[in-house]
Amino acid sequence: MENKSFWNSGHKPSLFGAFLYFDFSFMVWVLIGPLSVLIANDYDMTAAQKANLVALPILGGSILRIVFGFLTDYIGPKRTGQLGMILTLLPLLWGWKFIGSLGDLYIVALLLGVAGASFAAALPLASRWYPPEYQGLAMGIAGAGNSGTVFATLFANRLAVHFGSWEAVFGLAMIPIAIALIVFTIFAKEAPNRPAPKKLVHYLNILKQRDTWLFCIMYSITFGGFVGLSNYLTIFFNAQYGLSAVRAADFTTFCVIAGSLFRPVGGFLSDRLGGIKMLIVLFAGAGIMFAFVSTIPTLYAALALLFVGMMCLGMGNGSVFQLVPQRFRDEIGLITGIVGAAGGVGGYLLPNILGNLYQATGSYTTGFLTLSGITLLSVIMMFVIQGKWKKQWLANGGKASLQSDI
Repeated sequence: MENKSFWNSGHKPSLFGAFLYFDFSFMVWVLIGPLSVLIANDYDMTAAQKANLVALPILGGSILRIVFGFLTDYIGPKRTGQLGMILTLLPLLWGWKFIGSLGDLYIVALLLGVAGASFAAALPLASRWYPPEYQGLAMGIAGAGNSGTVFATLFANRLAVHFGSWEAVFGLAMIPIAIALIVFTIFAKEAPNRPAPKKLVHYLNILKQRDTWLFCIMYSITFGGFVGLSNYLTIFFNAQYGLSAVRAADFTTFCVIAGSLFRPVGGFLSDRLGGIKMLIVLFAGAGIMFAFVSTIPTLYAALALLFVGMMCLGMGNGSVFQLVPQRFRDEIGLITGIVGAAGGVGGYLLPNILGNLYQATGSYTTGFLTLSGITLLSVIMMFVIQGKWKKQWLANGGKASLQSDI
């Protein structure tokens, strides 16, 4: 009965369009991560340089998400999404035909951030069609487009080996982006309750609110952890366990599936149990898993631990965005861009933390202990802030209030 109510309460073609746009864009956004081992065969790089290369698309996405969030509120998420996919084709073309140096590759990596900015248009397009009690599930389904990472990790290196060129993968990636653009244009529609654009001063006021920054911290850990590890684990499995580029990417795919497929589950459970309660459990779970990974166990033990850790982070993404629309319903476009940008910053820092600490110590122990400490400290943060939020806007444990006027 509840599922039927959900499907009847919104616009399914727009939800599907948002998912597809985010899915293929996310695939492109993380494309350099799995290809990095093969790229390193052509360009000699240190561990820190490899980490920086796979982190640059995430940095570009962080910057552009704020721009896309602004555009989403002014011209609407559909037009913003169409613009994003058209612009995504440009760095893919450059990567396919015109890379001649490591400097060129860095520029392409940074420009691929436009695909990561899809977050700021796709999620508001879905969110505005659904009432508060279904925000977690709606945002979780649209946000499950981060499963595009699976396509990148599973097929990128195989295609590169088959065609004898990692550059060819950039050209092939233009095909699904073009398909998504056509489908999105035909099926996605703007929600009828789209809020009127606000003046710049209203956007600046959002940045002055403490809750904005608290959501940024949460998402920089959940999403930043997910996308950062998605981009870096191929390097980790290759460097630590000596796996080939293809096999290392396959192991990464297994971990990515956990984070991607369980994002809607996190949103669904948050609708019923509350986002705050879920995040406390998920931060603790991720912290414990990364602490065990820091011991550098056997390959399959590390795979199992990372699978559960990534699952916690993926569900945490859904939980955060079950809470965000409750607090910032009328500013969902911009707040999505801001919080999404913070997630990207976390995703940019994570590979650099692992790469630089590995280069300095010769081990991944310190890096994973650092990640564990950050997630466990987040549990304390959630306990501290939930009391104040309950007094201001939060229903029981983070469950949406049907009478909420925020």
